[in-house]
Amino acid sequence: MKNRISEVLTKFADRCDYLEVHIEDTEESRVGFTGNRISELGRRVDFGGNVRALYKGGWGFASFNSLDRIDEFAGHAVDQARIVGHGTSQLAPVEPVIADVALDVKNDPRDVSLADKVAMMRAYNEQVLGFHDEIITSSLLYFDRYRRFWFGSSEGAMVYQERVDIGGRVTPVASRGEGSQSYSASFGGSNDFNVARGNEAGVEEACRVALGKLDAPKVKAGEYAVVVDPRLGGVFIHEAFGHLSEGDNVYENKNLREVMVLGRKFGKPFLNVHDTGLDKGYRGYLVYDDEGVPTEKTYLIREGELVGRLHSRETAGKMGERPTGSARLIDYRHPPVPRMRNTVIENGDSTFDDMIAGIDLGIYAISASGGQTNGEMFTFTAADAYMIRNGKLAEQVRDVMLTGNVFTTLDSIDAIGNDLACHDGGGGCGKAGQFPLPVTHGSPHVRIQNVVIGGE
Repeated sequence: MKNRISEVLTKFADRCDYLEVHIEDTEESRVGFTGNRISELGRRVDFGGNVRALYKGGWGFASFNSLDRIDEFAGHAVDQARIVGHGTSQLAPVEPVIADVALDVKNDPRDVSLADKVAMMRAYNEQVLGFHDEIITSSLLYFDRYRRFWFGSSEGAMVYQERVDIGGRVTPVASRGEGSQSYSASFGGSNDFNVARGNEAGVEEACRVALGKLDAPKVKAGEYAVVVDPRLGGVFIHEAFGHLSEGDNVYENKNLREVMVLGRKFGKPFLNVHDTGLDKGYRGYLVYDDEGVPTEKTYLIREGELVGRLHSRETAGKMGERPTGSARLIDYRHPPVPRMRNTVIENGDSTFDDMIAGIDLGIYAISASGGQTNGEMFTFTAADAYMIRNGKLAEQVRDVMLTGNVFTTLDSIDAIGNDLACHDGGGGCGKAGQFPLPVTHGSPHVRIQNVVIGGE
């Protein structure tokens, strides 16, 4: 494969400023249940690649499924670039990498039969459906992917990588009368099939929470002090702030460039946020990104100040900054763009009890069941929530919707816990038509003042 890539690069590189070839081979297993029936079951293989060419600032891109036609599609990519290129190519310089990254797993999902994976998920499903007669149905999904990647560039890079991605979720749906409620237990990882095993306690909790929400009153709308758990804190920092830190989003949006100025204060001195690809075992782990650039730990906020962002080689070059190993593609059908890996709010020094003790009336918001962002504005719906009264957790409530401006919210964080937890689930990140990209996010418990809560 490397020889074939080298042949293409040699043949076409002199017709453009930069050329790269990406080839991948994928094996995937999936198991799904809806209620008491199997809704998805199978194994598939996928093979393909792409060629990306840069000429005078213009990109050409072509994907293919057959190595027999790679020269043809490489020619298409170069021709496209030469048609649209009328400026200056700007790629931040990197040292070309030559490396092989073999798979390093504790328990390989390929060693587990599809029948055993079905049996595992069936047992979770039976646990859900047998938990209570008001749990009327369920939704479950398991998947694993083994992928081999080859990458070569006209600058001399040649990288081979193997990766595994594992994920899943178990969602009970409880119903009474015309109302229904749900809650999910999820799992994921990149090096151990055992993340999918032994989740019975999480499934039981999901059942209990879904049932509890049937009786929970709607929260009263208003402005509250809110403590978010590590899952919701991670979703917040990923969705509301992380995407604003991706180099293409900043470069292409004049208004955002004026806001996301390095050195600007966004929070208290104890607020630190980073994005990393170095956390082995998480779904966001990778050794080299899809431009052959080594991954790293990139600080976005340090001591409350904006200090960095996530770059591809092109966005780094255009903004006069450095690549961060953040150029990622979901598969060979797409070009790489700046994406997150594992986005984390770092530990503070508060305990959970200390955080709620200072609240007379507030909300403890847990995980997220949905949400959206629009520039600086966000809306997230907590998957579960409880009132805080006189410094103590009180009754369960539902339909808790957190709304606000991300920068105002970051500045309103007045306590950060010492209990950082990163979470992997069965979903992924979406951007530029590429979904679901495997990512991770994490946070300690975080207390935020003056949060607008939509409700009754």
